[in-house]
Amino acid sequence: MADVTLHDGPAPAADAPPSSAGVSTTEQPGVAVAPAADLPEEVKNRLDRILYSDIGVSLLLTRLKQSVSSARDYSTFLKKRAQIEEEHAQSLRKLSRSTHDAAHRTEHRQESYSQSYDEISHLHERIADHGMQYAVSLHQMADDLHEHVGRIERGRKQWKQTGLSAEKKVQEAEASADKAKAKYDSLAEQYDRVKTGDKQGGKFGLKGPKSAAQHEEDLLRKVQNADSDYSDKVQAARTARQELVSTLRPQAVQNIQQLIAECDSALTVQMQKYGTFSEKLLLGQSVCVVPVKNGSLNGATIQKSLKDIILQIDNQKDFHDYIFSHENDSGAVASEEIKYERHPTLATASGGQSSASPSSTQNRRQSVLLSQSTPQPAAPAPPSHAPPQNANATQQLPYPAHTEPSISAPPFQPPYPVSSGPPQQAPAHAPLTVRNTPAIQLAGSNPQPPHLPPLNPVFGVSLDDLFRRDRTPVPMVVCKCFQAIEFFGLDMEGIYRLSGSANHINHMKSLFNNDSSQVDFTNPESFYHDINSVAGLLKQFFRELPDPLFTLRYYSEFINAAHIEDDIKRRDSMHALINNLPDAHYATLRLLVLHLNKIQEHSAQNRMNAGNIAICFGPTLMGGNAGGNIADAGWQVRVIETILVNTFQIFDDD
Repeated sequence: MADVTLHDGPAPAADAPPSSAGVSTTEQPGVAVAPAADLPEEVKNRLDRILYSDIGVSLLLTRLKQSVSSARDYSTFLKKRAQIEEEHAQSLRKLSRSTHDAAHRTEHRQESYSQSYDEISHLHERIADHGMQYAVSLHQMADDLHEHVGRIERGRKQWKQTGLSAEKKVQEAEASADKAKAKYDSLAEQYDRVKTGDKQGGKFGLKGPKSAAQHEEDLLRKVQNADSDYSDKVQAARTARQELVSTLRPQAVQNIQQLIAECDSALTVQMQKYGTFSEKLLLGQSVCVVPVKNGSLNGATIQKSLKDIILQIDNQKDFHDYIFSHENDSGAVASEEIKYERHPTLATASGGQSSASPSSTQNRRQSVLLSQSTPQPAAPAPPSHAPPQNANATQQLPYPAHTEPSISAPPFQPPYPVSSGPPQQAPAHAPLTVRNTPAIQLAGSNPQPPHLPPLNPVFGVSLDDLFRRDRTPVPMVVCKCFQAIEFFGLDMEGIYRLSGSANHINHMKSLFNNDSSQVDFTNPESFYHDINSVAGLLKQFFRELPDPLFTLRYYSEFINAAHIEDDIKRRDSMHALINNLPDAHYATLRLLVLHLNKIQEHSAQNRMNAGNIAICFGPTLMGGNAGGNIADAGWQVRVIETILVNTFQIFDDD
């Protein structure tokens, strides 16, 4: 009992299948074959019991299919990884070259900065070279593995057909033997009943002209034929199984195992190469950024690190070199100071003095006042040859001064109703001269923007940042613009449609960026009696928001909602989107819509209905560069118009 048979049917010990531990004695390049001595005897017996059973071939084919699928997927990974690295290297090289060329233009810095930038560009080109070499290696690995997988797949299909066909042949032979046995057993039972005289049941009866002896003889002949056929089929099944167990199955098992080992080994080798090449790539790029400093190789110059290259930039020296390079320019010499030279004729007329004395100036001012105190039919015309006045003398102004009323100009009437009483008449004998001090800007003038520092800027600052800084849900500039327009501009025709003065808008913008709390729009003089400039200032604030009032995040959703044809569904969809806006955006939008609703309520006077207001505010509130194309302009207008028409369905008016 030393030899144990692992397969069906008796077989001599010499026909036992070979051990699966060694797989095959034929070695192929790149495939590691484990010797039989490496595995314990118990493990080898367990492997043989499974591999050389009826499920062994199908089990190995499934395992080989898994190996092929894994190798094919890893080949695809290597190919895509190589493409990514190649694109990165090419982009890095292109960027390095383009910036290197741009750095040598005259509008860029030169001196030490230019030299360091050249070295940085060369360093990035070396990094790109490492990436290109890495990508080429990965491409080659992917091609090799793909080719190997194709060869393994062809072997798998071949042995699948050979191994399974042999297994199927044995199964068919054994099934045929079982069928012959069933027929043989049935005829033998019938013959036994006829022979013993049992007449109960049975397929065959004593019908017809044949006697009992003849029936017995016929059944005996059939039993003998069935026995011979059964014996032949059993022998054929045994022979087929013996051939399968001793020859065909071991060949299929060994060759499939060989294919599995080749596929797994090839995959492992490529993975090891991938790890090695990745380490070389990182090491090469690291050495480019931070070279080894412990000596040079064969006297070669040690490369500078990226940090050292950047540290060698001397900003102060570059600045001095640039300035000194213009030292010999003609304009570098300081020009002579301009001196005032009085014309000889004027000097003679004033008694030889270079400038009017304070006493003479005072005398002239008194003479003017005395001449005006006498009754005159009309204001005297200015003389045709008035003597020139110096910087400290008084001047004749073409408009009434703010501190002294005049009868030379009618009172200014703003283009909108104001709450103040009728203008008072100026006294008949008011002096026409004022001191040459900085005058207050009056209505209708074009002030220059004041040079005020932006201590608390509001323009160009997001609503969230303003809310966190000022602790007000709605920016102060918005509230004050609403206040001025509702006091003085509700009945102004074309409000928000007509443009204001650019100088006025820039002046008020500087005031708000300096300190919003100091701006008082309840006084029309604060905005130069120009309510359209206040409206323009408000729209400019919304245009300069980094994130539009309706936000970039919900832009496309508002546009999609505008496409809804049903008015109720469109309103409800926009209502839901408005509720999702950030707190600062929601509070500002709510106050703006309630304000614009007041504007459209006065549309009979100002000609600004909901449609006209929407045209003015669509791109301003949605964002002109919010990512949509010009075709969205109509849908932006529809968003604003829908909200204005449904003001009190979306917002409360508390």
